[in-house]
Amino acid sequence: MMYETVLARSFSKHEQKRLGYWAMLACLFIVLSFFTIFKPYLGPLPVYLFSLLYAEFALSTPTGFAVNLRLSMGEDDKLHLYNDTTSSWLIAREDSSLIANDTRSSQEEAEIMSKTSIVKDTDRTHEGAEVSESIMNSSSIVNGTSKSQEVPGEIASNNNFMVNNTNISLPTAADADAVTKNNKMEPLCTIMGRSDFCEMKGDIRIDGNSFTVFIVSSETDILAAKNTSWRIRPYARKGDQTAMGAVREWTLKLVAGGSYIPQCNLNHSVPGILFSAGGYSGNHFHAFTDIIVPLFSTARPYNGEVQFLITNGWSGWIAKFKTILKALSSYQIMNIDNRQDINCFGSMTVGLKRQSYKELGIDPSKSPYSIKDFRQFLRSSYSLKKTRAIKIRDGTKRRPRLLIISRKRSRAFTNVGDIVTLAKNLGYRVVVAEPDADVSGFSQIINSCDVVMGVHGAGLTNIVFLPENAVLIQVIPFGGAEWLSRTFFEEPAKDMNIRYLDYKIRVEESTLLQQYPADHVVLRDPSVIGKQGWLAFQSIYFKKQNVTIDVNRFRPTLVKALELLHQ
Repeated sequence: MMYETVLARSFSKHEQKRLGYWAMLACLFIVLSFFTIFKPYLGPLPVYLFSLLYAEFALSTPTGFAVNLRLSMGEDDKLHLYNDTTSSWLIAREDSSLIANDTRSSQEEAEIMSKTSIVKDTDRTHEGAEVSESIMNSSSIVNGTSKSQEVPGEIASNNNFMVNNTNISLPTAADADAVTKNNKMEPLCTIMGRSDFCEMKGDIRIDGNSFTVFIVSSETDILAAKNTSWRIRPYARKGDQTAMGAVREWTLKLVAGGSYIPQCNLNHSVPGILFSAGGYSGNHFHAFTDIIVPLFSTARPYNGEVQFLITNGWSGWIAKFKTILKALSSYQIMNIDNRQDINCFGSMTVGLKRQSYKELGIDPSKSPYSIKDFRQFLRSSYSLKKTRAIKIRDGTKRRPRLLIISRKRSRAFTNVGDIVTLAKNLGYRVVVAEPDADVSGFSQIINSCDVVMGVHGAGLTNIVFLPENAVLIQVIPFGGAEWLSRTFFEEPAKDMNIRYLDYKIRVEESTLLQQYPADHVVLRDPSVIGKQGWLAFQSIYFKKQNVTIDVNRFRPTLVKALELLHQ
C-alpha cells in the first residue's frame, strides 16, 4: 500500500514500530479527551469501558476503524457484540431493533458479564389513567427543560420527565423487583391514581434551602439507573391543577463522588416522610382526604418511629392537627423549607400514599389498613369514648342525641330554632355547634351523638369521629350538587359503617329565591351555570345560598333516622 511504501522509504522497521505505538497512544488520548469533555452529557463512564476500548481498538480498514463494544446488561439480558464500521455507535438490548446508516450486523451471543446495565432508555413513557374532576397539568421541569400537557376529564397525563433534555419515565412498581434484585440504590417512585411518592434507602441528604433530596450512590448505580433526577410535588391530589399549583416542587437527585454533595449537619436514626401542607389544606375536608388519611397510610407502619418533614407548612395547620401528628410520630415535626442545615436519613419517603380513588377512603386491597382502621386510630388518639351509636329499644327512656352542624357565612340554616323544636318533639336531644380550629374539642361533641345533620360542606368531614352505626343526614343545597354530595360524603359514610340519609332542598327553601327573579336561569336551569365551570357554580350555589328548611317536609327524614337507630 501507499502508506507502507512511504513509511519504508522514510523510516526503519524499528522506527515504524515506535511510530505505530505513538499513533495508537495519540488516538487513545483523543478518545479519552472526548469523553472527558462530554462527560456532563454522557454521564460517568466506568473504568472497564476504557479498557475494552483500548483492547478492541484496531486500525482495521483503510477508510476507518472498527470498534467491538461489549455491554454488560441486566441479569436477565444476554450480551450482544455489535461491530460498528461507521461513525455511529449502536447499543441495543436483545428485544430492540438495530439500525444505523442502513447497515445491520450481529454476531453470536456471548455470556452474561454483569448485573449492571449502562444503557439508559431515552424515550420511554409510562402511561396510566386516573380519575380527576379537573383538568390535569403534567408539567415537569428538570435541568431547565419543561414539558407541559393538559388532559381534560378523566384521562391522566403520561408521567414523562425531562433529564438532561432527554425524555425518561418515572420508575414504577413494576421496577421494584429488578431494583431489589440488583441491589441498586435507585429510589423507587410509585405512580398512583391520586398521588406519586418515592421510597428510597441508603445515604439520603435533605437540603431544604434548595428543595432537593440527594441520594448518594455509586458511579455504577447512577449509570445503571433509568433516571438520575425526579421532580415531585408531595401532595395527594394529583390531577387537580389548582391544588398542585400551590404545592412546592422537590427535586430528587442521584449523585456520586464526583458531584456536589452537601455534608450532613444532622443525622436521623429513624426513617423520614416528607409531605406538603399546601394545596387545599386550609379546607377541613381536603386536609383530611388529601393529607391526614394518606399520612396515616404512609406513617402507621412505623409505629411512631418516623420523622415528619413538612413543606408548605404553616403553624396554624400544624397546631390544628397536632394530636394526629403526635400519634403518628414520636418526634417533633420539622418544617424543612429554607433550612440551612442538611438533614440526613437512611430511609426516606417523599410524598404520601393515597391508596384509593375515593375521597376519605383507603383501599384495603392496596394497603394493610382500611378506613375503619383509621377511625379506630382517631378514637384512640382523641380518647373518644363512644364506639357505637345508641340502639333504641321499645320502652326505653334513652333518647338519641342529634347534632345540627351550623354555618355562619354560607349554606347556613336560617331557621335553626324550628328544626330544634321539631327534633325535640320527635324525641331527640339536640346540640347545635359549628366546627372550628379546635379539632379535639369538636371530636368529643360529634362522637357523643347518634345522628348528625348539616348542609353539604367541609364541616361534615367530622363524621370520621362518629360512633359506629350512627346516622348522617346530608342536606343537599339547591343547584345540582348531588354528585359532589355523593362523592364527598355519602360514599365515605357508607364505607365507615355510618347509615346515610339525604334531604334535597327545593328552590322554595333556598335564599337564592330572594336574590334572583323567579324566571332567572340561576333558578330555572342551574345546569346552565354548571356548564360555565366550577368557579361560576361555586360563586352562586355555594357562596350565596342559605337554607330555610320546610320542617313539615323534613319531618319524615328525622323519623327515618329514628327507625334506623331501632335496627
